Amino acid sequence: MATTLHDVATLAGVSIKTVSNVVNDYAHIRPSTREKVLKAIAELGYQPNLSARSLRSGRTGVIGLALPELSLSYFAELADAVIRAAERHGLVVLIEQTGGGDRSREIEMLSSPRLQLTDGLLFSPLGMGQDDVELLNVSYPLVLLGERIFGGPTDHVTMRNEEAAKAATTHLIEGGRRRIAVLGVHEGERVGSAGLRLKGHREALDEAGIEFDERLMGRVDRWHRLDGAETMRRIIESGVEFDAVFGLNDTLALGAMRVLQEAGLRVPQDVAVMGFDGLDEAKYSLPTLSTVDPGRDEIAETAVRVLAERIENRGKPYTRERHLTTFEVIARESTAVS
Repeated sequence: MATTLHDVATLAGVSIKTVSNVVNDYAHIRPSTREKVLKAIAELGYQPNLSARSLRSGRTGVIGLALPELSLSYFAELADAVIRAAERHGLVVLIEQTGGGDRSREIEMLSSPRLQLTDGLLFSPLGMGQDDVELLNVSYPLVLLGERIFGGPTDHVTMRNEEAAKAATTHLIEGGRRRIAVLGVHEGERVGSAGLRLKGHREALDEAGIEFDERLMGRVDRWHRLDGAETMRRIIESGVEFDAVFGLNDTLALGAMRVLQEAGLRVPQDVAVMGFDGLDEAKYSLPTLSTVDPGRDEIAETAVRVLAERIENRGKPYTRERHLTTFEVIARESTAVS
């Protein structure tokens, strides 16, 4: 026989009404009570009637997550964090990929018929820019992620790119490094992860009295391992001197580290390597990669919480908010000082 609300209520030690409130994502439930009910639902394998629930509440219990590409580990790990955060709020996540920076696909995403299956959207654009800000004026709850658009008409959850990159470069400088190659620079970018992280890097150099050297800038179009490897190879072949590498994401840094070792350069004895993103795989590289954790779990939890609040209070006026997460420099073997 199918599990009923009564079965869940009995196991959780609460009323049927309380179980119903949790299933329908009623906001005013104590976290401890919600946790007990969700645990009982999971243990019994209870499947609510989503069609009936949607008709009664006008909500589906599903949120959308639009990301550039899951082949980049950062976005894959962000998606995992969002799914876990959504589960704590009794929500299911529908994931869409927008083509790794394809502006037209991102714009199409904002009016996709598939959004009818969701109550709101977490949106992380890569191809859209500040000139597209008015396109975020949509009729459904939307929370913006990332660093492509600022000051828009919706809530925005993002990381402290500039400050975190400055801290990463300062970590290298404090380890005695003065010639720091930067991988992942985007030509002419000011707004966006690359532009903001480069700005933070230059601020750290200025404060340390280190002259900026254009020859140490590794320009790429994408931020994959191949790009990190190829850019690192070009810098080595150019003959420019360097004693450290700052990959503007971990994936670039991991690609670079392989090329450094192939070239007979020891990490960190000859060249220190720093990444950015706090990817899980950075713990297992050889040597382990120093990195910046930009607060990915906090981004996920905050974004889901804010979106859930907007869904619950849909139609009511609200003041949009910008949420900046905390970061941490994680020093590992790739920047160790002997």
